[in-house]
Amino acid sequence: MKQPLVEKIDFYYNAQGYMVFTEKFHLNRGFCCGNGCKHCPFDYEKVPEPERSALLARRQEEGKRGH
Repeated sequence: MKQPLVEKIDFYYNAQGYMVFTEKFHLNRGFCCGNGCKHCPFDYEKVPEPERSALLARRQEEGKRGH
């Protein structure tokens, strides 16, 4: 039986009110879903190009700015 999701551990709500899954949630799921999730720990492996490259570049740029 699956456990219920826990806010601030498995997900949080962003400023626009959308639910955002955390890296922990994705690791527990165990694979990239291909939707380009913000906290994907699998380097967007199932996201088709050119979107995958754009997401990886955005993540790298945000890392440089400390976000």
